[in-house]
Amino acid sequence: MSDTTVKKRVFTEEEIQALNKKYKPLSIQERIEELYKDFDVAEVMLTSSFAATSAFLLKLFSDVNKEQKVFFIDTGYHFDETLQYKRKLTEKYGLNVKSISAIKEEHEFTTKDETWRKNPDFCCSINKVRPLETIKKHYSVWVSGLMEWQSDHRSSLNIFEERGEILKFYPLLDVTKEERDEFIEKHQLPFHPLVAKGYNSIGCTHCTVPGEDRSGRWNNNPKTECGLHL
Repeated sequence: MSDTTVKKRVFTEEEIQALNKKYKPLSIQERIEELYKDFDVAEVMLTSSFAATSAFLLKLFSDVNKEQKVFFIDTGYHFDETLQYKRKLTEKYGLNVKSISAIKEEHEFTTKDETWRKNPDFCCSINKVRPLETIKKHYSVWVSGLMEWQSDHRSSLNIFEERGEILKFYPLLDVTKEERDEFIEKHQLPFHPLVAKGYNSIGCTHCTVPGEDRSGRWNNNPKTECGLHL
C-alpha cells in the first residue's frame, strides 16, 4: 500500500491509554508484531541514526516486517564509519532504507557558518529536525528505539505518547541495559565501528567525542538531545 492511500490518524487520550495498557505486558517482539495488526505498514515511520547499537531495533523490525521503510537522516556530517555501518546493516538484515536530507542551500549555510560551534540547536534543527518534519505529516506512528535508562527525559515516557501531532511508539522503552547487551551477544549483532574506540553515543562528527552513554555528545554543552525526540 502506498503512503498516499493511508489517512493519517489522530488519537484520543483514551485510545492512547488503551494502547499502553495492551502493549505494556508484551515482549518486545510481540509489541512489534502487534503494531502491524493495529496499524498498516504505510502508517508507520521508523527512523534510524545507524549509531552505536542501532542493529538492536533494526534486527527486531526486519524479523517481523521486511516491508517497513527505515528513514535515515543524512545530515551531511556523519562519520564515514556510520555510512559503512548503514551499508552493512542494510545488507545483513535486508532493510528498506531511505535517506532524507536538509534543503541543499540550508545545509550549505550551516557548513559555511559552522553553525554547530555557536548554535548546535539551530544546526540540528536545519539538518535533522526539519527534514523529518516534511515526511512526518504522512504518518500516524513514529517508532523510536529510546530506552528509559539513557537519560532523565527518557525515563519519564510511556510506550505510546502523543508528540506534536504524531503518536510515538517506544517498543524498547523498558528494556534494561543488561537485557539489550544480552540480546546483542545472543544474536551476535554488529556494533558501530566507533564503539570499539570509546564512542557510546554517535551523532555528527563536529559534535561527538568518545564518552560513556550520551556524555560524548555536544561536548561541553548542556544539550543532551538533538531535538527530534523532545
